[in-house]
Amino acid sequence: MKRRTLLARGALSRLAVPLATSLALMGVAQGPVLAQSAKPASGAKAAELTPVSGGVLNVAVSPEPTLLTSAFITTMNIGQVSSKVLEGLVSFDLNLQPVPALATSWQLSEDGLTLRFKLRENVKWHDGKDFTSADVEYTLLNVWKKLHPFGRAAFANVEKVDTPDKSTVVIHLSSPAPYLLNYINSYGAQILPKHLYAGTDVQNNPANLAPVGTGPFVFKEWVKGSHVRLERNPHYWQKGQPYLQGIVFKFIPDAAARAVALEVGEIDVALGSSIPLSNLERFSDPAKWTINLDDGRYLSTIFLTQFNVRRPYLSDKRVRQAFAHAIDKNALLKVVFWGYGKPATGPVPSSVVNYYSPDTRQYPYDLKKAEALLDEAGFRKGPDGKRLKVTLDYDGGGGTASREAEFIRQSLGRVGVDVVLRGGDTVSYLKRVFTDQDYDLMISSLHRLPDPTLGVQRLFWTRNIIKGAPWTNGSGYSNPALDKIMEAAADEANPTRRKALITQWQQIVQEDLPVLDLIEQTWVTVSTARFHKTVAQGDGLFASYADAWLQPAAGK
Repeated sequence: MKRRTLLARGALSRLAVPLATSLALMGVAQGPVLAQSAKPASGAKAAELTPVSGGVLNVAVSPEPTLLTSAFITTMNIGQVSSKVLEGLVSFDLNLQPVPALATSWQLSEDGLTLRFKLRENVKWHDGKDFTSADVEYTLLNVWKKLHPFGRAAFANVEKVDTPDKSTVVIHLSSPAPYLLNYINSYGAQILPKHLYAGTDVQNNPANLAPVGTGPFVFKEWVKGSHVRLERNPHYWQKGQPYLQGIVFKFIPDAAARAVALEVGEIDVALGSSIPLSNLERFSDPAKWTINLDDGRYLSTIFLTQFNVRRPYLSDKRVRQAFAHAIDKNALLKVVFWGYGKPATGPVPSSVVNYYSPDTRQYPYDLKKAEALLDEAGFRKGPDGKRLKVTLDYDGGGGTASREAEFIRQSLGRVGVDVVLRGGDTVSYLKRVFTDQDYDLMISSLHRLPDPTLGVQRLFWTRNIIKGAPWTNGSGYSNPALDKIMEAAADEANPTRRKALITQWQQIVQEDLPVLDLIEQTWVTVSTARFHKTVAQGDGLFASYADAWLQPAAGK
């Protein structure tokens, strides 16, 4: 992933210009954006400093999580908190290579059908029980494989799991799964304590709200509407860590308030672009602030609009294609994302270099083409200039979703589509889309991860139409021919043949367009320059913070 560009401080970039004003000034398509090289601001390099123990780190998270485990749900705000308590088998470096966490080593057999993990010994759960291979076996078979939106694909080939001793896990595969090692970190595969979950309703287990993990920090309290407080785990397996005495995750729903809280020292870290991109120039002084563009590499996130193809008026792909032609991706990137990212060309982002293909159908901004397709589909303009009316759902719990939704509304309005925006808290948004299936369009930022079988297949696979399971195939799209191609790609060990299959599926998806991929996002973390981590991570948005520390303020 390349460093993105910071917008220059022109007249419009000095203020958070209202979207309607921005669009009017643009005349739909904006002129070229002035840019300067983006180098993450930093204080003294962490590698040149000696970590200091003590201190409580204050982190802004928005919106407030609905629970505190990521073992069966991948919502970012949940993972940013839970990854400090619960751990995975590995983490990822900046080159997206796995490095040890709860697993110290792993070995794949020559035929690709057996994967053996050696687990870290003498690790304790926070309640004092031993962490063993039985915990991994239980979580894989009963949680990741059955309940996790990515896991149904990631672990589909797992036939059985052996635990010959307390520190060894042997996974037997029905066919090769070349993607598996890309999804066993704390974001994709948090390990749960078997002694607390076995025999219970996993999704409603009380431990989801008060997690018991093996991580560097122990859950202490969750004050709804305010914060989650974690304290240092004195028995953590990494000797001498964590350095921090604790972490407080503060829920600040207002974006402007988060920026102010960071400026005045009420928070130390704002994760995952929770500071408005329009406000980043306030944090450009490297002596005071650090801007990190690397933490989100692992996610390979795309901002999208998803269609509910169960709706009769959205079941015709010409309607979906018309919507695609009506949205100016370049303008969206400039107005809403402030240049942090690039226009998407399909379901696999360009950052996933091994599998990305530009050889797919594209939908350039063309209002005349959009109107012609709507006419062909039978949706001609009425006397009021309207063709059809749709709702667009978005998560109103925080971030820039309302601004993104307003851009889509105005764009589709230009071709006679009346879009009614429907925001709401995270719980009601997820329920409408994935449980009730009562929506027309939705917008979200979904992660594609380093391998398409993990992050892309879930959105289009018929078997992933799972009522009530967030971030699965919420569009209701089913194409048996595509299912076979995706399943063949998942099992294909030959890299050349696998890439050809994944290219073919990108072409099918871009033709049928149940999901309109719009922007490849860059995640931006802003922190005080006093905040350091000794090891940079490609999955740093979900780092454990065992190696995080705060440099004492001057004079202290």
